[in-house]
Amino acid sequence: MAGFPVLDVEVELFDGGFHAVDSSAIAFEIAAKGAFRQSMPKAGPQLLEPIMKVDVFTPEDHVGDVIGDLNRRRGMIKDQQAGTTGVRIKGDVPLSEMFGYIGTLRTMTSGRGQFSMEFSHYAPCPTNVADKVIAEQKEKDAKK
Repeated sequence: MAGFPVLDVEVELFDGGFHAVDSSAIAFEIAAKGAFRQSMPKAGPQLLEPIMKVDVFTPEDHVGDVIGDLNRRRGMIKDQQAGTTGVRIKGDVPLSEMFGYIGTLRTMTSGRGQFSMEFSHYAPCPTNVADKVIAEQKEKDAKK
C-alpha cells in the first residue's frame, strides 16, 4: 500500500505442476509474485501503526488538561490513580502522536509532569491517517 513490509499473511497452494523442460525455480518465483500482486488488493490490506502504553504523572490541578491532550492525540485512557503528590494516568496512544509530547506536557504542568512509554501492540490506522500516509509515500515515489 505504501511500500511497507507485509505481515501476517498465509498462503496455501492447492495445486501445482512441474515439468522437467518448462519448469524452473525462476518460473515459480515469477508465478508467486504475479499471484501476490493479484491477490493482495482483493485481500483488503490494512496499514498498521504502533501503539504505545503511556504512563503520565501530573499534579492534580492539571489532570483535565493532560487527559484532553491525550484524547487529542487519539489516546485511549485506561486508568487513573490518585496519589499523595499527584495523579497517574495510564493509556494507549499511537506512537506517531507522541513526538514532542514531553515539551507539551511540561508546558501544561509548569514543568512538573512526567511520562514514560513502552511499546504495546500494533493496531489498524484510521482511514484518514492511512490515506494521508499512502498519499505522502506516492509523492515521494513520484519524485524519485
